[in-house]
Amino acid sequence: MKEVLAEILECKNRLSAVIMAHSYQPQEIQDLADTVGDSLELSRFARDARAPLVIFCGVRFMAETAKILSPETTVRLVAPGADCSLAACMNGADARLWKSEHPGAVLVTYVNSEADVKAESWACCTSANAVAVVNAAPSPKVLFGPDRNLAEYAAENSRKQVIPWPGGCHAHSGADIRDLRRARAAWPDAAVLVHPETPPVFRREADRVLGTGGMISFVSQSSLGRFIIGTEEGMLNRLTSLFPDREFVSAGGITCPDMRKATPEMVLMALKSHDTGVHVHPGLVAPAREALERMAAL
Repeated sequence: MKEVLAEILECKNRLSAVIMAHSYQPQEIQDLADTVGDSLELSRFARDARAPLVIFCGVRFMAETAKILSPETTVRLVAPGADCSLAACMNGADARLWKSEHPGAVLVTYVNSEADVKAESWACCTSANAVAVVNAAPSPKVLFGPDRNLAEYAAENSRKQVIPWPGGCHAHSGADIRDLRRARAAWPDAAVLVHPETPPVFRREADRVLGTGGMISFVSQSSLGRFIIGTEEGMLNRLTSLFPDREFVSAGGITCPDMRKATPEMVLMALKSHDTGVHVHPGLVAPAREALERMAAL
């Protein structure tokens, strides 16, 4: 493994490449990355870094988002077969038909979506600013996709009529509340932090409903020593690295096989590849970027 890591470093430096890893990635991938974060943080980093080559450790929609924000950069997805069950729940044709069925409504799309859906959207949003984006929409009626749980969370905290698309992340949607309750019984002094992609029962029993960035901020400002985390289990790697003096346990049995496909050997293969990387249809880039930039502005 030392030889692989040494070769990764040599190739990365020679090619002026940047390696990015999502917070749900395995620890060995997070350790070798130049930056770790959520999908939007990584895309912004790619845009601002202006590197000629980005090696993306995550799932396809994330690499596509980085490409949309950095069209001149070559973006290679480390595990080409790493897809997102949530993003796959909706496509551009679905979005166009849905909008036609609700004249006057505007479409807000979770950033965990395909490029052609982003291109049909008034704005994208993250789990952190979904409520703010919905409230800013220029219509009392908002179509929200592709995640139903996040749509319902936004509706609960918004002044707008929110119509959800019936999609979801297979890992978060299938979370087991009994696992959370067992963790809380074992650690009654812990704060329970859950992602808004989890089912409503998780949100009702949590101390805070937060995206991954919000979880990091909450822990950094908290005086507590223990935290029960209701999101993809890879997030524990990120939290433990940032806060080695705290204790974390996952709850809900939330695991995404696609987030576990990347290996250091695959990172090296991506660096050595002559592949042109992730491709986004040129006709989608401008409208998708506009939706992403509106999200950032809000």
